[in-house]
Amino acid sequence: MIVEGAHVVTVSGAEHPDGHVVVEGNRIVAVGPGPAPDRAGHTVVDGRGCLLTPGFVNTHQHLYQWVTRGLAVDATLFEWLTALYPVWAGIDEDAVRTGASGALAQLALTGCTTAADHHYVFPREGGDVLAAEIDAAAAVGLRFHATRGSMDLGRSDGGLPPDHVVEDRERILLASEAAIDRWHDPSSDAMLRIALAPCSPFSVTGELMAASAELARRRGVLLHTHLAETRDEDDFCRERFGCSPLDYVEGLGWTGEDVWFAHGIHFDDTEVKRIGATRTGVAHCPSSNARLGAGVARTRDLRDAGARVGLGVDGAASNEAGSLLEEARHAVLFARAVGGPTALTVRDGLTLATLGGATVLGRAADLGSLEPGKLADLALWRIDGLAHADVADPVAALVLGTPPPLELLLVDGRPVVERGRVVTVDTDTIARDCAAVHRTLLETR
Repeated sequence: MIVEGAHVVTVSGAEHPDGHVVVEGNRIVAVGPGPAPDRAGHTVVDGRGCLLTPGFVNTHQHLYQWVTRGLAVDATLFEWLTALYPVWAGIDEDAVRTGASGALAQLALTGCTTAADHHYVFPREGGDVLAAEIDAAAAVGLRFHATRGSMDLGRSDGGLPPDHVVEDRERILLASEAAIDRWHDPSSDAMLRIALAPCSPFSVTGELMAASAELARRRGVLLHTHLAETRDEDDFCRERFGCSPLDYVEGLGWTGEDVWFAHGIHFDDTEVKRIGATRTGVAHCPSSNARLGAGVARTRDLRDAGARVGLGVDGAASNEAGSLLEEARHAVLFARAVGGPTALTVRDGLTLATLGGATVLGRAADLGSLEPGKLADLALWRIDGLAHADVADPVAALVLGTPPPLELLLVDGRPVVERGRVVTVDTDTIARDCAAVHRTLLETR
Protein backbone atom coordinates (compact mmCIF):
# COMPACT_ATOMS: atom_id res chain seq x y z
CA MET A 1 0.00 0.00 0.00
CA ILE A 2 1.09 3.58 -0.69
CA VAL A 3 -0.40 6.62 1.06
CA GLU A 4 0.54 9.80 -0.77
CA GLY A 5 -0.45 13.45 -0.93
CA ALA A 6 -0.92 13.75 2.85
CA HIS A 7 0.88 15.99 5.32
CA VAL A 8 3.20 13.31 6.76
CA VAL A 9 4.39 13.75 10.35
CA THR A 10 7.07 11.18 11.06
CA VAL A 11 7.35 12.25 14.78
CA SER A 12 11.01 11.17 14.68
CA GLY A 13 12.01 14.34 12.83
CA ALA A 14 10.95 15.35 9.33
CA GLU A 15 7.51 16.50 8.22
CA HIS A 16 6.46 16.33 4.57
CA PRO A 17 3.55 18.66 3.69
CA ASP A 18 2.93 16.62 0.51
CA GLY A 19 4.52 13.29 1.29
CA HIS A 20 4.24 9.55 0.92
CA VAL A 21 4.59 6.38 2.97
CA VAL A 22 5.09 2.99 1.33
CA VAL A 23 4.02 -0.20 3.14
CA GLU A 24 4.99 -3.72 2.17
CA GLY A 25 3.54 -6.51 4.27
CA ASN A 26 3.50 -5.28 7.86
CA ARG A 27 6.45 -2.87 7.58
CA ILE A 28 7.09 0.65 6.31
CA VAL A 29 9.67 0.56 3.52
CA ALA A 30 9.81 4.21 2.43
CA VAL A 31 8.86 7.68 3.70
CA GLY A 32 9.51 10.93 1.89
CA PRO A 33 8.30 14.08 0.14
CA GLY A 34 6.17 14.11 -2.99
CA PRO A 35 4.64 11.06 -4.67
CA ALA A 36 6.12 7.61 -4.23
CA PRO A 37 8.77 6.87 -6.87
CA ASP A 38 7.34 3.48 -7.81
CA ARG A 39 3.67 2.52 -7.59
CA ALA A 40 3.94 -0.87 -9.27
CA GLY A 41 2.12 -3.60 -7.37
CA HIS A 42 0.77 -1.26 -4.70
CA THR A 43 -2.72 -0.04 -3.77
CA VAL A 44 -2.53 3.76 -3.73
CA VAL A 45 -4.48 5.70 -1.08
CA ASP A 46 -5.14 9.35 -1.92
CA GLY A 47 -4.10 11.28 1.19
CA ARG A 48 -4.82 14.77 -0.11
CA GLY A 49 -6.57 16.84 2.55
CA CYS A 50 -5.30 14.51 5.26
CA LEU A 51 -2.68 14.33 8.00
CA LEU A 52 -0.74 11.07 8.34
CA THR A 53 0.68 10.15 11.75
CA PRO A 54 1.94 7.04 13.47
CA GLY A 55 -0.78 5.06 15.22
CA PHE A 56 -1.36 6.07 18.82
CA VAL A 57 -0.13 3.95 21.73
CA ASN A 58 -2.36 3.67 24.81
CA THR A 59 -0.24 2.83 27.87
CA HIS A 60 -2.94 2.36 30.52
CA GLN A 61 -6.61 1.37 30.53
CA HIS A 62 -9.13 -0.92 32.22
CA LEU A 63 -11.12 -2.18 29.26
CA TYR A 64 -13.78 -4.10 31.19
CA GLN A 65 -14.97 -0.84 32.74
CA TRP A 66 -16.55 0.16 29.42
CA VAL A 67 -19.73 -1.59 30.61
CA THR A 68 -19.76 0.28 33.96
CA ARG A 69 -19.51 3.88 32.76
CA GLY A 70 -21.42 6.82 34.16
CA LEU A 71 -21.38 5.81 37.83
CA ALA A 72 -20.06 7.85 40.80
CA VAL A 73 -19.46 10.72 38.41
CA ASP A 74 -18.74 13.32 41.10
CA ALA A 75 -16.56 11.18 43.39
CA THR A 76 -12.90 11.09 44.45
CA LEU A 77 -10.81 8.05 43.52
CA PHE A 78 -11.38 6.21 46.81
CA GLU A 79 -15.11 7.06 46.77
CA TRP A 80 -15.37 5.95 43.14
CA LEU A 81 -13.57 2.66 43.82
CA THR A 82 -15.75 1.94 46.84
CA ALA A 83 -18.89 2.51 44.72
CA LEU A 84 -17.67 0.43 41.75
CA TYR A 85 -16.05 -2.60 43.39
CA PRO A 86 -19.44 -4.24 44.12
CA VAL A 87 -20.38 -3.82 40.45
CA TRP A 88 -17.07 -5.17 39.16
CA ALA A 89 -17.39 -8.21 41.42
CA GLY A 90 -20.09 -9.42 39.01
CA ILE A 91 -18.00 -9.40 35.82
CA ASP A 92 -17.37 -12.62 33.90
CA GLU A 93 -15.92 -13.69 30.55
CA ASP A 94 -18.92 -12.39 28.62
CA ALA A 95 -18.92 -9.00 30.36
CA VAL A 96 -15.18 -8.56 29.87
CA ARG A 97 -15.22 -9.63 26.22
CA THR A 98 -18.13 -7.29 25.53
CA GLY A 99 -16.68 -4.32 27.41
CA ALA A 100 -13.22 -4.80 25.93
CA SER A 101 -14.69 -4.97 22.42
CA GLY A 102 -16.46 -1.66 22.91
CA ALA A 103 -13.46 0.08 24.46
CA LEU A 104 -11.02 -1.22 21.84
CA ALA A 105 -13.30 -0.24 18.96
CA GLN A 106 -13.54 3.27 20.39
CA LEU A 107 -9.76 3.41 20.77
CA ALA A 108 -9.41 2.42 17.10
CA LEU A 109 -11.77 5.20 16.04
CA THR A 110 -9.56 7.70 17.88
CA GLY A 111 -6.31 6.64 16.21
CA CYS A 112 -5.04 3.98 18.61
CA THR A 113 -3.17 1.01 17.14
CA THR A 114 -1.54 -0.40 20.32
CA ALA A 115 -3.33 -0.73 23.66
CA ALA A 116 -2.05 -1.76 27.08
CA ASP A 117 -4.70 -2.94 29.52
CA HIS A 118 -4.42 -3.32 33.30
CA HIS A 119 -6.84 -6.05 34.33
CA TYR A 120 -6.81 -6.81 38.05
CA VAL A 121 -10.34 -8.04 38.93
CA PHE A 122 -10.67 -11.84 38.74
CA PRO A 123 -13.97 -12.99 40.29
CA ARG A 124 -13.81 -16.60 41.45
CA GLU A 125 -16.75 -17.63 39.26
CA GLY A 126 -15.96 -15.31 36.35
CA GLY A 127 -14.14 -17.74 34.09
CA ASP A 128 -11.04 -16.81 32.07
CA VAL A 129 -11.49 -13.06 31.90
CA LEU A 130 -7.93 -12.37 30.72
CA ALA A 131 -8.45 -14.66 27.73
CA ALA A 132 -11.74 -12.86 27.03
CA GLU A 133 -10.11 -9.45 26.58
CA ILE A 134 -7.28 -10.97 24.55
CA ASP A 135 -9.90 -12.50 22.24
CA ALA A 136 -11.57 -9.08 21.93
CA ALA A 137 -8.30 -7.39 20.95
CA ALA A 138 -7.66 -10.02 18.29
CA ALA A 139 -11.16 -9.53 16.86
CA VAL A 140 -10.89 -5.73 16.71
CA GLY A 141 -7.36 -6.05 15.34
CA LEU A 142 -5.32 -3.86 17.69
CA ARG A 143 -1.82 -4.63 18.90
CA PHE A 144 -2.29 -5.59 22.54
CA HIS A 145 -0.25 -5.53 25.75
CA ALA A 146 -2.34 -7.39 28.33
CA THR A 147 -1.19 -7.10 31.92
CA ARG A 148 -2.02 -9.81 34.43
CA GLY A 149 -3.07 -7.59 37.32
CA SER A 150 -3.74 -8.65 40.88
CA MET A 151 -5.01 -7.68 44.32
CA ASP A 152 -4.24 -9.59 47.55
CA LEU A 153 -4.81 -6.90 50.21
CA GLY A 154 -8.50 -6.89 51.12
CA ARG A 155 -10.42 -4.63 53.47
CA SER A 156 -10.07 -6.97 56.45
CA ASP A 157 -6.28 -6.63 56.19
CA GLY A 158 -6.30 -2.85 55.87
CA GLY A 159 -6.64 -2.54 52.09
CA LEU A 160 -9.33 -0.76 50.08
CA PRO A 161 -10.96 -3.53 47.97
CA PRO A 162 -13.59 -5.82 49.52
CA ASP A 163 -12.26 -9.24 50.44
CA HIS A 164 -14.32 -11.11 47.84
CA VAL A 165 -12.48 -9.49 44.90
CA VAL A 166 -8.92 -10.24 46.09
CA GLU A 167 -6.93 -13.41 45.35
CA ASP A 168 -4.48 -15.63 47.17
CA ARG A 169 -0.86 -14.64 46.50
CA GLU A 170 0.27 -18.08 45.39
CA ARG A 171 -2.64 -18.36 42.97
CA ILE A 172 -1.76 -14.94 41.53
CA LEU A 173 1.88 -15.89 40.91
CA LEU A 174 0.94 -19.21 39.30
CA ALA A 175 -1.63 -17.49 37.07
CA SER A 176 0.87 -14.77 36.17
CA GLU A 177 3.49 -17.25 34.99
CA ALA A 178 0.84 -19.26 33.16
CA ALA A 179 -0.22 -16.10 31.29
CA ILE A 180 3.37 -15.50 30.20
CA ASP A 181 3.73 -19.10 29.04
CA ARG A 182 0.45 -19.01 27.13
CA TRP A 183 0.49 -15.62 25.45
CA HIS A 184 3.68 -13.55 25.68
CA ASP A 185 5.32 -12.96 22.30
CA PRO A 186 8.75 -11.28 22.58
CA SER A 187 9.22 -10.94 18.80
CA SER A 188 9.68 -7.49 17.27
CA ASP A 189 6.36 -7.59 15.40
CA ALA A 190 4.35 -9.09 18.28
CA MET A 191 0.62 -8.46 18.29
CA LEU A 192 0.33 -9.69 21.89
CA ARG A 193 2.56 -9.29 24.92
CA ILE A 194 2.07 -9.87 28.64
CA ALA A 195 3.21 -7.75 31.60
CA LEU A 196 2.68 -8.23 35.34
CA ALA A 197 0.68 -5.57 37.16
CA PRO A 198 -0.15 -5.74 40.88
CA CYS A 199 -2.81 -3.07 41.27
CA SER A 200 -1.69 -0.43 43.78
CA PRO A 201 -0.11 0.10 47.22
CA PHE A 202 -3.56 0.12 48.86
CA SER A 203 -4.72 -3.17 47.29
CA VAL A 204 -1.54 -5.28 47.12
CA THR A 205 0.89 -6.55 49.77
CA GLY A 206 4.60 -5.77 49.62
CA GLU A 207 5.27 -9.50 49.41
CA LEU A 208 3.27 -9.74 46.17
CA MET A 209 4.96 -6.64 44.73
CA ALA A 210 8.42 -8.09 45.39
CA ALA A 211 7.52 -11.57 44.14
CA SER A 212 5.95 -10.17 40.96
CA ALA A 213 9.08 -8.14 40.25
CA GLU A 214 11.25 -11.23 40.67
CA LEU A 215 9.00 -13.29 38.39
CA ALA A 216 8.78 -10.60 35.71
CA ARG A 217 12.54 -10.15 35.55
CA ARG A 218 13.16 -13.88 35.50
CA ARG A 219 10.76 -14.21 32.55
CA GLY A 220 11.74 -10.99 30.74
CA VAL A 221 8.41 -9.13 30.88
CA LEU A 222 7.54 -5.61 32.02
CA LEU A 223 6.07 -4.42 35.34
CA HIS A 224 3.17 -2.02 35.79
CA THR A 225 1.20 -0.54 38.70
CA HIS A 226 -0.76 2.53 39.79
CA LEU A 227 1.34 5.00 41.77
CA ALA A 228 1.10 8.50 43.23
CA GLU A 229 -2.39 9.07 41.82
CA THR A 230 -3.98 10.88 44.79
CA ARG A 231 -3.20 12.55 48.10
CA ASP A 232 -5.25 9.80 49.77
CA GLU A 233 -2.78 7.23 48.45
CA ASP A 234 0.13 9.30 49.76
CA ASP A 235 -1.52 9.49 53.18
CA PHE A 236 -2.16 5.72 53.14
CA CYS A 237 1.49 4.91 52.39
CA ARG A 238 2.88 7.32 54.97
CA GLU A 239 0.55 5.98 57.65
CA ARG A 240 1.00 2.28 56.82
CA PHE A 241 4.63 2.18 55.60
CA GLY A 242 6.13 5.40 56.94
CA CYS A 243 7.19 6.68 53.53
CA SER A 244 5.93 8.03 50.22
CA PRO A 245 4.45 5.73 47.57
CA LEU A 246 7.61 5.96 45.45
CA ASP A 247 9.88 5.24 48.43
CA TYR A 248 7.74 2.20 49.21
CA VAL A 249 7.76 0.59 45.74
CA GLU A 250 11.35 1.55 45.02
CA GLY A 251 12.35 -0.44 48.10
CA LEU A 252 10.58 -3.44 46.55
CA GLY A 253 12.51 -3.20 43.28
CA TRP A 254 9.94 -1.22 41.35
CA THR A 255 11.92 1.32 39.32
CA GLY A 256 13.87 0.97 36.09
CA GLU A 257 13.44 0.65 32.34
CA ASP A 258 11.21 -2.41 32.74
CA VAL A 259 8.72 -0.56 35.00
CA TRP A 260 5.99 1.93 34.23
CA PHE A 261 3.60 3.65 36.62
CA ALA A 262 0.07 4.81 35.88
CA HIS A 263 -0.58 8.46 36.79
CA GLY A 264 2.51 9.65 38.71
CA ILE A 265 0.89 12.90 39.80
CA HIS A 266 2.15 13.46 43.34
CA PHE A 267 5.95 13.29 43.03
CA ASP A 268 8.17 15.92 44.62
CA ASP A 269 11.27 17.36 42.93
CA THR A 270 13.67 14.70 44.20
CA GLU A 271 11.28 11.91 43.20
CA VAL A 272 10.92 13.31 39.68
CA LYS A 273 14.71 13.23 39.39
CA ARG A 274 14.87 9.64 40.69
CA ILE A 275 12.27 8.48 38.21
CA GLY A 276 14.18 10.15 35.41
CA ALA A 277 17.56 8.80 36.52
CA THR A 278 16.19 5.24 36.57
CA ARG A 279 14.38 5.69 33.21
CA THR A 280 11.14 4.55 34.80
CA GLY A 281 8.02 5.03 32.68
CA VAL A 282 4.85 7.01 33.45
CA ALA A 283 1.43 6.63 31.82
CA HIS A 284 -0.09 10.12 31.95
CA CYS A 285 -3.92 9.94 32.10
CA PRO A 286 -5.07 13.58 32.10
CA SER A 287 -8.81 13.10 31.51
CA SER A 288 -9.33 10.51 34.25
CA ASN A 289 -7.14 12.48 36.64
CA ALA A 290 -9.28 15.56 36.04
CA ARG A 291 -12.57 13.60 36.25
CA LEU A 292 -11.58 12.27 39.70
CA GLY A 293 -10.05 15.55 40.86
CA ALA A 294 -6.70 13.84 41.41
CA GLY A 295 -4.45 16.55 39.99
CA VAL A 296 -2.18 17.15 37.00
CA ALA A 297 1.00 15.14 36.43
CA ARG A 298 4.28 17.02 36.03
CA THR A 299 4.70 15.87 32.47
CA ARG A 300 7.23 18.48 31.39
CA ASP A 301 9.37 17.96 34.49
CA LEU A 302 9.27 14.17 34.15
CA ARG A 303 10.32 14.29 30.51
CA ASP A 304 13.08 16.79 31.22
CA ALA A 305 14.37 14.52 34.00
CA GLY A 306 14.65 11.59 31.59
CA ALA A 307 11.51 9.63 32.44
CA ARG A 308 9.73 7.75 29.68
CA VAL A 309 6.25 9.31 29.40
CA GLY A 310 3.26 8.19 27.34
CA LEU A 311 -0.51 8.62 27.47
CA GLY A 312 -3.35 6.46 28.78
CA VAL A 313 -7.11 6.83 28.75
CA ASP A 314 -7.35 4.96 32.09
CA GLY A 315 -10.48 3.13 33.16
CA ALA A 316 -13.48 3.62 30.93
CA ALA A 317 -15.54 4.17 34.09
CA SER A 318 -13.39 7.18 35.01
CA ASN A 319 -13.11 8.46 31.43
CA GLU A 320 -16.34 7.80 29.63
CA ALA A 321 -14.96 9.06 26.28
CA GLY A 322 -12.15 6.49 25.92
CA SER A 323 -10.42 8.60 23.24
CA LEU A 324 -6.65 8.60 23.02
CA LEU A 325 -6.74 11.67 20.77
CA GLU A 326 -8.55 13.51 23.55
CA GLU A 327 -5.73 12.56 25.95
CA ALA A 328 -3.18 14.24 23.69
CA ARG A 329 -5.27 17.41 23.67
CA HIS A 330 -5.81 17.39 27.42
CA ALA A 331 -2.15 16.64 28.12
CA VAL A 332 -1.17 19.80 26.26
CA LEU A 333 -3.92 22.00 27.69
CA PHE A 334 -3.51 20.88 31.32
CA ALA A 335 0.27 21.25 31.20
CA ARG A 336 -0.15 24.79 29.87
CA ALA A 337 -2.80 25.64 32.45
CA VAL A 338 -0.24 24.84 35.14
CA GLY A 339 3.07 25.73 33.49
CA GLY A 340 2.34 28.29 30.77
CA PRO A 341 1.98 28.09 26.98
CA THR A 342 5.39 26.49 26.37
CA ALA A 343 5.00 23.70 28.95
CA LEU A 344 4.05 21.27 26.15
CA THR A 345 3.90 22.05 22.43
CA VAL A 346 1.33 20.49 20.12
CA ARG A 347 4.08 18.28 18.72
CA ASP A 348 5.00 17.24 22.25
CA GLY A 349 1.40 16.13 22.65
CA LEU A 350 1.55 14.08 19.45
CA THR A 351 4.87 12.57 20.53
CA LEU A 352 3.41 11.53 23.90
CA ALA A 353 0.59 9.75 22.06
CA THR A 354 2.93 7.92 19.68
CA LEU A 355 6.67 7.51 20.25
CA GLY A 356 6.35 8.33 23.96
CA GLY A 357 3.90 5.49 24.46
CA ALA A 358 5.98 3.11 22.36
CA THR A 359 9.00 3.90 24.51
CA VAL A 360 7.02 3.26 27.72
CA LEU A 361 6.00 -0.19 26.42
CA GLY A 362 9.48 -1.07 25.20
CA ARG A 363 8.45 -0.93 21.52
CA ALA A 364 10.25 2.21 20.28
CA ALA A 365 12.41 0.19 17.89
CA ASP A 366 9.32 -0.86 15.95
CA LEU A 367 6.46 1.54 16.79
CA GLY A 368 5.71 5.21 17.39
CA SER A 369 7.17 6.93 14.33
CA LEU A 370 6.98 6.74 10.54
CA GLU A 371 10.36 5.37 9.50
CA PRO A 372 11.51 2.68 7.07
CA GLY A 373 11.74 -0.63 8.90
CA LYS A 374 9.09 0.17 11.49
CA LEU A 375 5.76 -1.63 11.72
CA ALA A 376 2.94 -0.34 9.52
CA ASP A 377 0.70 1.10 12.24
CA LEU A 378 -0.64 4.33 10.70
CA ALA A 379 -3.46 6.84 11.22
CA LEU A 380 -4.74 9.00 8.35
CA TRP A 381 -6.84 11.93 9.59
CA ARG A 382 -9.08 14.02 7.29
CA ILE A 383 -8.52 17.73 7.99
CA ASP A 384 -10.01 19.41 4.91
CA GLY A 385 -13.52 19.86 6.32
CA LEU A 386 -15.18 22.84 8.01
CA ALA A 387 -13.61 22.21 11.42
CA HIS A 388 -10.00 22.11 10.21
CA ALA A 389 -9.53 23.39 6.63
CA ASP A 390 -8.30 26.85 7.63
CA VAL A 391 -6.14 25.82 10.60
CA ALA A 392 -2.63 26.89 9.58
CA ASP A 393 -0.77 24.08 11.37
CA PRO A 394 -2.07 20.57 10.60
CA VAL A 395 -0.68 19.19 13.86
CA ALA A 396 -2.47 21.92 15.81
CA ALA A 397 -5.63 21.02 13.89
CA LEU A 398 -5.33 17.46 15.15
CA VAL A 399 -4.21 18.09 18.74
CA LEU A 400 -6.11 21.28 19.57
CA GLY A 401 -9.04 21.18 17.18
CA THR A 402 -12.24 19.18 17.04
CA PRO A 403 -11.39 15.47 16.68
CA PRO A 404 -11.19 14.96 12.91
CA PRO A 405 -12.64 12.03 10.97
CA LEU A 406 -10.31 9.05 10.74
CA GLU A 407 -9.95 8.19 7.08
CA LEU A 408 -7.81 5.08 7.56
CA LEU A 409 -6.22 3.15 10.42
CA LEU A 410 -3.68 0.44 9.63
CA VAL A 411 -2.45 -2.02 12.25
CA ASP A 412 0.32 -4.36 11.16
CA GLY A 413 -0.42 -3.26 7.61
CA ARG A 414 -4.11 -4.24 7.78
CA PRO A 415 -7.09 -1.83 7.76
CA VAL A 416 -9.02 -1.61 11.03
CA VAL A 417 -10.84 1.69 10.34
CA GLU A 418 -11.90 3.02 6.94
CA ARG A 419 -13.73 6.34 6.47
CA GLY A 420 -14.69 6.61 10.13
CA ARG A 421 -15.99 3.04 10.44
CA VAL A 422 -14.44 0.05 12.17
CA VAL A 423 -14.26 -2.67 9.52
CA THR A 424 -13.23 -5.61 11.69
CA VAL A 425 -16.24 -5.83 14.03
CA ASP A 426 -19.89 -4.67 14.04
CA THR A 427 -19.92 -1.68 16.40
CA ASP A 428 -23.73 -1.40 16.38
CA THR A 429 -24.01 -4.93 17.74
CA ILE A 430 -21.26 -4.28 20.27
CA ALA A 431 -23.08 -1.15 21.47
CA ARG A 432 -26.29 -3.11 22.07
CA ASP A 433 -24.38 -5.87 23.85
CA CYS A 434 -22.58 -3.35 26.06
CA ALA A 435 -25.86 -1.76 27.10
CA ALA A 436 -27.32 -5.17 27.98
CA VAL A 437 -24.29 -6.16 30.07
CA HIS A 438 -24.36 -2.79 31.83
CA ARG A 439 -27.99 -3.31 32.84
CA THR A 440 -27.31 -6.84 34.06
CA LEU A 441 -24.35 -5.78 36.21
CA LEU A 442 -26.35 -3.01 37.88
CA GLU A 443 -29.35 -5.28 38.51
CA THR A 444 -27.28 -8.04 40.13
CA ARG A 445 -24.79 -6.08 42.22
